[in-house]
Amino acid sequence: MLGAGGMGVVYRTRDLLYEQFGDPDPYIALKMLREDFDESPDASALLYSEFALTRRLFHPNVLRPYTFEVDAVHKQAFITMELMRGLTLDKLLCERPLGLPWPELKAIALPLLDAMAYAHHRGVRHGDVKPSNIMLGEEGVRLFDFGLGLAEEGPLKDLPSLNRQCLNAWTPGYAAPELLEGSPLSARADLYSLACVLYELACGKHPYRRLPSNQARDTGLERQLKAPRNLPRRCWPSLRTTLAFDPERRSLNAAQLREVWAGGSLWW
Repeated sequence: MLGAGGMGVVYRTRDLLYEQFGDPDPYIALKMLREDFDESPDASALLYSEFALTRRLFHPNVLRPYTFEVDAVHKQAFITMELMRGLTLDKLLCERPLGLPWPELKAIALPLLDAMAYAHHRGVRHGDVKPSNIMLGEEGVRLFDFGLGLAEEGPLKDLPSLNRQCLNAWTPGYAAPELLEGSPLSARADLYSLACVLYELACGKHPYRRLPSNQARDTGLERQLKAPRNLPRRCWPSLRTTLAFDPERRSLNAAQLREVWAGGSLWW
C-alpha cells in the first residue's frame, strides 16, 4: 500500500505481463475504492469519472492514467496509472515546518499553476487540491486524484451527474467555503484550495488553521492574514485575493496567478 484517502486506496503493483516480456521496471500504481464504499452506487462511477477526466489531460504535471478495469469475479473496479516515486507535499511539509525558501517554493508553484490553468482551460475542475494530492518526484511535480473532479465544458460534461456531497468527501481544511455550504464545484473553488497549499508551503502553516469555513469567518481570520516571510512582496496581493472566502472576490484565474508569480506582471 502506498496510501489511502477519503475514498480510495493506492497500491504499488507488479504488472505480470510487463514482467513476462522483460520490462526492467514492471511496476505501476493501482487505485481501488476502500471497502466501506463498496456498496455505494455512485462510488465506482466516481472512480471511472476520475479516470475519464485525467486521461484527457495531457500535461507533464498531471499524473498519467493507464486503464480503467473491473475485476468481474470480485466486482471490483480499479484504475492503473503511472507509479510516482517521490514525496507528497504533506510529508514534505512535515520535514520543512517553517516552509520553503522562495526558489524552492517557486519551482513547485509554477508547475502546479501550469497544471491547474491547463485543466481549467480544458473545462476540468479538480475538486480536492491539497498537499497529499501533489507529489514532488523524480520527474518533477505531479497533481493527482481527480476523484471529486468534474467537467464543466467539453464532451465530459455529459458524464452521469454524481452526488459527491452524499459521500462527505470534501476536505474541510482545503475545500472552499462555498463547497462546504453546498455550492457546486468551480474553477474559483479549485484556486482557493491551491492558494491554501501555496500559503502553507511559504510559511509551514495553513492560512486558516484548518478551521471549517463558518468558524473561520466568525473569528475574522481572513482579515488577520499576514504575508508569509518566504513570499516576495509582489506575490502577496494576488495570493491574498485568491484566499478570499467570497468567491466573487477571487478575481484571478490560475494562468493570471502564475504570471504574477513568475514575475511576468504585477497585480494590485
